[in-house]
Amino acid sequence: MKFEVKTPLGFVVRTTEEYWQKLLMKHPDLSDLEELVEAALQLPDEIRESKRDSDVFLFYLQRREKRWVVAVARKLNGDGFLITAYQTDAIKEGTQLWHR
Repeated sequence: MKFEVKTPLGFVVRTTEEYWQKLLMKHPDLSDLEELVEAALQLPDEIRESKRDSDVFLFYLQRREKRWVVAVARKLNGDGFLITAYQTDAIKEGTQLWHR
């Protein structure tokens, strides 16, 4: 297991080392940001529900002005798993579920 993090929505998001390495192949800019991805899940600035899938949640953590780390997780049967993570300069549309 790479990490398990409890979110403010009350479910735990997990990912494996193998999956994390696959994610880094797609987003190599996250290689030094694992702690920020975990922090985005645990203590986000904002959580939004995906517009396309109500079981998918976007956890935003502001890194600097107009720059966020986003962790995207799916909740399935009470368990959460990391789908992807990336850096962005905009918060996507979708219902805001939680705000710090």
